[in-house]
Amino acid sequence: MSLVKLPRMSSDEIETLLDNQFMCRIAFNGGDYPYLAPFRYVRIDDVLYFHFTDYGKKMRLLEKNDKACIQIESYKPDLSEYNFVSLRGRLVKVEDPDEVEQAVTLFAKTGKNSISPKFLAAHGFEPDAGWDVFKGDLVIIKLVDIVEKVGLKSPD
Repeated sequence: MSLVKLPRMSSDEIETLLDNQFMCRIAFNGGDYPYLAPFRYVRIDDVLYFHFTDYGKKMRLLEKNDKACIQIESYKPDLSEYNFVSLRGRLVKVEDPDEVEQAVTLFAKTGKNSISPKFLAAHGFEPDAGWDVFKGDLVIIKLVDIVEKVGLKSPD
């Protein structure tokens, strides 16, 4: 029996996947063991942006080491088709107020248009408040200095 290697995704396929999804997993350097957590993201001009609450383990880990691996996937329920993209780079806090506002606005708009208000709890907000609560001075993080972008997909 020979091993099957998954085909690589083209650059266009990777970009399409990144544009069409909104959830990812981020693997942080957690010391003895990696720390993995799910995050929602938005994409502006080919840059991935994430909203972090300003407390918790992820913030402590990020302060110690800003290198991370982001994993985004799509698949059919029966796994007859699947795609996986991994990006390795650094996570940095966005300091520019205009850039923060642009990301926050897109988070709120896409949330209001297609995501249950119940998901606001994952952002640290009361779900009953609705997506209009997603505004103001929020911690926005972006992925920079990407050193690796790999996409694999199901065989044809």
